[in-house]
Amino acid sequence: MDTSGTPEHGHSHEEIRDRLAADKRPNYVRDWVYGGIDGAITTFAIVAGVAGAALSAKIIVILGVANLLADGFSMAASNFSGTKTELDDLRRLREIEVRHIRLAPDGEREEVRQILQSKGLSGKSLNDAVAAITADEEVWLDTMLREEYGVSQIMRKPWLSGLSTFLAFLLCGSIPLLPYLLSAENAFSISIAMTLIVFFAIGSAKSRWALASWWASGIETLVIGVAAAGLAYAIGYLLGGIIE
Repeated sequence: MDTSGTPEHGHSHEEIRDRLAADKRPNYVRDWVYGGIDGAITTFAIVAGVAGAALSAKIIVILGVANLLADGFSMAASNFSGTKTELDDLRRLREIEVRHIRLAPDGEREEVRQILQSKGLSGKSLNDAVAAITADEEVWLDTMLREEYGVSQIMRKPWLSGLSTFLAFLLCGSIPLLPYLLSAENAFSISIAMTLIVFFAIGSAKSRWALASWWASGIETLVIGVAAAGLAYAIGYLLGGIIE
């Protein structure tokens, strides 16, 4: 464990109080990374596959733009639905606990007691902790949701998750198409270079929320992207030789 350097935040009484009192906001980085990587991979896969089959640049543009809009919307809708499902499940579990607390409060207190016992509390400390938690229904509910079901009440908004995925997909997925949209010479070579930069940039950016260094994270994402693109090019090349 690295104990060198300075802590990421202060630990004075006031700093701790302010940090714990601050609103806990959901993180949408997952949605941006998910949309960005998939957008770059799938769009470049089309570029590579069509180029491997030696088809015209017009086909690349048509299929690429269709992919950007259709697949981007599909991913956004899927992420919206998946996130909404998580939110609906949280609401369902919360309603269960609200009903149980009101119908069987002694049983729910016993659940809190056993949860705290498993964390090492006993005797008067255990009794005081159980009493303190169950004195506030919101604290009680949050404790049961987190400890019994393993869920947090800090959830991403479904529409923001979907929108983040869609925008990241459009932004990163448009990069492989730019050389073809601009009718550049050696468009495929330029598209390869630009897409590799996008892969590495996404990986480097997501290292902000990981333990890996920026270059290691960038290389990891780059390797994943190159593997997918290489597979698409190989399939296009083989099919181009079979289907005349």
